[in-house]
Amino acid sequence: MSMQDLIEAARTSKAWPFQEAQRLLKRYPDGAKPDGSPVLFETGYGPSGLPHIGTFQEVLRTTLVRRAFEALIGAQPEDGKTRLVAFSDDMDGLRKVPDNVPNAELLQANLHKPLSRIPNPFDTDHPSFAHHNNAKLREFLDRFGFDYEFVASHERYESGAFDDALKRVLANNQAILDIMLPTLRAERAATYSPIMPISPVTGRVLQVPVEVVDAEAGTVRFTDEDGTVVEQSALGGMAKLQWKVDFAMRWVAMGVDYEMYGKDLTDTGIQSGKIARVLGGRKPEGLIYELFLDEKGEKISKSKGNGLTIDEWLTYGSEESLGFYIFPNPKSAKQLHVGVIPRAVDDYWQFRERLPEQALDKQLGNAAWHLLRANGGYEAEEARGAGDSLPVTYGLLLNLVGVMGATATRDQVWNYLGNYIDDPDPAKHPELDALVGTALAYNRDFVAPTLKRRAPTPNEASALAALDGELSQVPADMSAEDLQTIVYEIGKREEFGFESLRDWFKALYETLLGSEQGPRMGSFIALYGVANTRTLIAEALAKA
Repeated sequence: MSMQDLIEAARTSKAWPFQEAQRLLKRYPDGAKPDGSPVLFETGYGPSGLPHIGTFQEVLRTTLVRRAFEALIGAQPEDGKTRLVAFSDDMDGLRKVPDNVPNAELLQANLHKPLSRIPNPFDTDHPSFAHHNNAKLREFLDRFGFDYEFVASHERYESGAFDDALKRVLANNQAILDIMLPTLRAERAATYSPIMPISPVTGRVLQVPVEVVDAEAGTVRFTDEDGTVVEQSALGGMAKLQWKVDFAMRWVAMGVDYEMYGKDLTDTGIQSGKIARVLGGRKPEGLIYELFLDEKGEKISKSKGNGLTIDEWLTYGSEESLGFYIFPNPKSAKQLHVGVIPRAVDDYWQFRERLPEQALDKQLGNAAWHLLRANGGYEAEEARGAGDSLPVTYGLLLNLVGVMGATATRDQVWNYLGNYIDDPDPAKHPELDALVGTALAYNRDFVAPTLKRRAPTPNEASALAALDGELSQVPADMSAEDLQTIVYEIGKREEFGFESLRDWFKALYETLLGSEQGPRMGSFIALYGVANTRTLIAEALAKA
């Protein structure tokens, strides 16, 4: 595949990252900004709660668009044609205490102060609540290998980097009010100001009317919480902009060209786009994505903590599977809970295995192609092993660990893997070994506590006895395919009364494995061992 082949295929691809990149290319047909600076992609994070997968997905999806744009213009990551900024809005005032954070009384005593100026409630060395949460975000972004620049709002405000843009906001205060006031309820409009000064007494971010005294000097006047009229600078970290104004201000100040955001910020995007024009800039290109839902179908909230954290996903699944689950259609809502992890792991590997056999246009629609290239160069998919496969599926691992019980160990699992693969050495199969660890954790926390193998019905017991009889005659090293044939043939026999093979396999799963769904039974028997499988059958028949 030549670079020109990739460019031509990318410019006609219907995969959503390329569709987004194609829109950005219309803004810069030459693939570069007029001043020659890199095309800037931005993602946002509100550190009022611990980062969750909803935060991570925005960085991943934006990275996918960034890499797609580079493919369109024939650039490689090291060319410096693009930048990605992960921006933390840590000057925002804390509005309420999150449900899933320790030392709630500490946060309660510091409500409405900038997140970067609230003491750290966690047992870590970070100087503030925001610093801790920012570190948690960066920790995972670094672990995944994202190429990004982290920017904290408080650093830009306090250093004066935003001062020129803030003066522009002050100079256009009335024009911004004309945009915002018609969108607000009367009660809110009565006290609304684009600029939120920080009280010199309490340190809180104030929602009060503000008079611009001198836009060029950055001076404002307002009434503090104690009734005192205060005249002070809005520069250098002495004020914070309202969210929609802040969004627009940093688009203009930083020269952002692409930023996606959730459906709940649709109106924000509209109003911020208008404000950006008032400030002399323009709204970046971007995608409005659907929000993640929890297993009850409710919106995931950082403060409620009802979503999965990054650490939780990685306890039970792989990094690649997280990216794979996030990849498809961003405009469709997805439920996000631990139950989706096993399927995501196996689906990722299936897509990855297909890559070498696919034509280029099909590769560009394959989620694994995008994920392999997300943090690598032009040859990333080859360098990182596209086409590799796992010798055992994650679903099969989970079924193996399930029958082994909650006390199963990694060494024991690898002993069983010796029945199935020629070289059962964890060092030779690091990705499989990582999944052994996550399978043990998933079984311990979600499978073992609820596992219940039901008793077989009379006809099921007869079929199980027949299967046991067949297994008593086979060699211990019979292939999975041959074992699968034996299982099939028994399920087809009329005397056992199964309406379909599906009923037979469901009976096997429920009586032997304690689950409604399961693996190819031939593969399971080969992995678990013929003798051990016969023991499972004997235990099931004892209940009949």
